[in-house]
Amino acid sequence: MTIAIIGAGPIGLAAAAQLRARGLRPLVLEAGPRIAQAVRDWGHVRMFSPWRYNIDTAAAELLAARGWVAPDPEAYPTGAELVERYLDPLAEALAGDIRTDARVTGVARRDLGRLRDGADRAAAPFILHLAEDEAMEAAAVIDCTGTWSSPNPAGAHGMPALGEARNRGRIAYGIPDVLGTSRTDHAGRTTLVVGAGHSAMNAILDLAELARQSPGTRILWAFRRPLGAVNFGGGANDGLAARGALGGRAQALVDSGAVTALAPFLIDRIAEQGDALAITGRQDGQALTVQADRIIVATGFRPDLGFLREIRLDLDPAVEATPALAPLIDPNHHSCGTVRPHGEAELRQPEPGFYIAGMKSYGRAPTFLLATGHEQVRSIAAHLAGDTAAAQRVELVLPETGVCSLDRAPEAASCGTPATPQGGCCTPKPALPATAPCCGVA
Repeated sequence: MTIAIIGAGPIGLAAAAQLRARGLRPLVLEAGPRIAQAVRDWGHVRMFSPWRYNIDTAAAELLAARGWVAPDPEAYPTGAELVERYLDPLAEALAGDIRTDARVTGVARRDLGRLRDGADRAAAPFILHLAEDEAMEAAAVIDCTGTWSSPNPAGAHGMPALGEARNRGRIAYGIPDVLGTSRTDHAGRTTLVVGAGHSAMNAILDLAELARQSPGTRILWAFRRPLGAVNFGGGANDGLAARGALGGRAQALVDSGAVTALAPFLIDRIAEQGDALAITGRQDGQALTVQADRIIVATGFRPDLGFLREIRLDLDPAVEATPALAPLIDPNHHSCGTVRPHGEAELRQPEPGFYIAGMKSYGRAPTFLLATGHEQVRSIAAHLAGDTAAAQRVELVLPETGVCSLDRAPEAASCGTPATPQGGCCTPKPALPATAPCCGVA
């Protein structure tokens, strides 16, 4: 029977290639009219991981058989280049296994709701409801829908700030193309960027370039923690050089005053004030209101679990990843931004044959890499094909981040020591089992 893959992004297509390589029958269900819509949305952004971390092995073999020439493994693609040079050709190779305009609205066991128990539950096929009143059955389901369509809000409480929805027309989420399609929204105006991760850094760097080109462009950057506790990345200690440089460039803009930092600034309300927005929050316990023409909210993403209400899921209450994976990636406890490679066993749910893979598998944690997703679906495909040894085998070594502390003091900036440049151990909390490699380095 068909194995349904929900979402035709990089990990969904990689899952299809891995399943096909093992003689299984995948069917990728994509809600949009074309594959990789989320990647197309951030197509103007250059990735901080080079090509060698962005191409799945089974996908590469499938493409090579069709005469595809792989890009330079050390070059850094933009999102648009990832689609043009890899994902579109891969979709063509998988054309018979992909359906677009096929939005999944619900997943369940056939004739068995979430409450129904019984020995026959695991034997029942899955039934997927699609928009336009269609249903299909599947032997297994891999949810690769990602989190791009579920951004976190600007509000300090995890909920949208009061007035955030009403003023949606002046608020962008993620990484808008401020040097291209969104240029007129920001040139010569004041923009407030909310968030401290790589998405926020990309937005800040683009706005700084726009400010050099368009006088009068002003940039405010709101953090939810004191500036001394902001983590700008591992710098030269980062195994991905472009990622390390990204944080360093963003920090330099703050240090030079080219960007005005508001730290900490916890947003409670967004209101229209003439031709601008008044953003009210708290700084060091005191009320503070700032004005901006536009807001870019880059506070991360969260999984959409609504269409999985009838699936039995076991998720960490904070991170919303599986309990086996959550301690490795929870930013509240894990001092490094990397995680050891993991696969089917760590992603297993109480509902046999159902998996969440890719960015969505990380729940609300921000440290996902494409290479991690490729390892996930390789392991899942091996398990579904009955190859237990391959499912349990680790075939990925992740690059070190060089980030081991939220303290910006120089002595705390590196995971490694001269004797162990890949990091020794980064003291994750809670501690990993004694047999586990540290900081994602096998």
